[in-house]
Amino acid sequence: MSPLKISWKSLCSKPLSSALNILLIAFGTGILTILLLASTQISEKLENNAKDIDLVVGAKGSPLQLILSSIYYIDFPTGNIPLKEAMELAHSPFVKKAVPLALGDNYNGVRIVGTDSNFVAVYKLEIAAGKFWQSDFETTIGANVAMAQHLKIGDSFYGAHGLTSASDVHKSHQYTVSGILKPQGNVTDNLILTNVASVWKMHEEPDDHEDAEHHDEAPKELTSLLIQYRSPMSVAMFPRMVNETTNMQAASPAQESTRLFSLIGVGVDTLQWFAVLIMLIAAISVFVNLYNSLKERSYDLAIMRTLGASRSKLFFIVITEGVLLTIAGTFIGIILGHLALQLIGSNQESSQARLTGMVLLSDELYLFAAGLAIGIFAAVIPAIQAYRSNISKILARN
Repeated sequence: MSPLKISWKSLCSKPLSSALNILLIAFGTGILTILLLASTQISEKLENNAKDIDLVVGAKGSPLQLILSSIYYIDFPTGNIPLKEAMELAHSPFVKKAVPLALGDNYNGVRIVGTDSNFVAVYKLEIAAGKFWQSDFETTIGANVAMAQHLKIGDSFYGAHGLTSASDVHKSHQYTVSGILKPQGNVTDNLILTNVASVWKMHEEPDDHEDAEHHDEAPKELTSLLIQYRSPMSVAMFPRMVNETTNMQAASPAQESTRLFSLIGVGVDTLQWFAVLIMLIAAISVFVNLYNSLKERSYDLAIMRTLGASRSKLFFIVITEGVLLTIAGTFIGIILGHLALQLIGSNQESSQARLTGMVLLSDELYLFAAGLAIGIFAAVIPAIQAYRSNISKILARN
């Protein structure tokens, strides 16, 4: 009989002990899998959504909040900025391209973003069906929006005031779907895009039969500007100019994203050490299990030796038991990690930062390698004892 079959039958003869060892290994591996998938996806989202944007200009407040609301669309804006001042900055010699954003409405939790053709250019958007918005209240929607909201070309819908609530619906105007974007792999997959005038008109509609002309005279505002620099000199000059000479603030997506990920990383590192500790406990448990099993089976192993089994075969039988336990636990842990993250992602409120367990990473191979190493490490001492066992003494005792 091969060492693999012998090891398998040995593990099956102690189901509770084997199951406990597998469970410990699976638990630690599952945590590491969740952390690996989540941190990789968050890092990619931070990079993909902000890679072509050098600066965000908005109302005074938290720079991180400004970045989260204008780049990732997962927070409330810090306020509005006057259109006139924003356009002055947009025409600065330091600026290559400025993208206006007008936020404030949603459709079933999906952000409605008022912007212009510069947004299309910055994010390199492509149409899958229909066309880009042209007239007021025409919209171009992201691929995920079309799928999740069951919208198609020509469909109409009402926007609601606020960024998540659907209670205050604007019944004065309907938005019409004029185009659907190709999947971009970034935040635009989950946005509804229209022109800035549509957002203004939606909120300028007079309430309680007020005079419409009074609303027309109100100064226009934007939520923020997305800036691309014209030259490297702009990096040093433009943010300081905005922060010191205007009532607006300039925030760097690169800096704020790094700061955000470093804050997240503190918690991730803690959980990683916790998972590693569980894996070490699992390794000790496997070692104790194999050591005790070796004592119980010393007579059986001695009989195998007298029947012609070599020392090397006994060594590999014990090593194989440890490897089987850890590989089984690692495989189950990885599957559970994927399922758990998929469950977490399906219950997330924000579609912009949604995580998924339906991806495979090459780094997961390291988890299998770690499981193999733990199995060998835990089994090597019992295996050496089996290799060195004195047949005559064992048989004499029995």
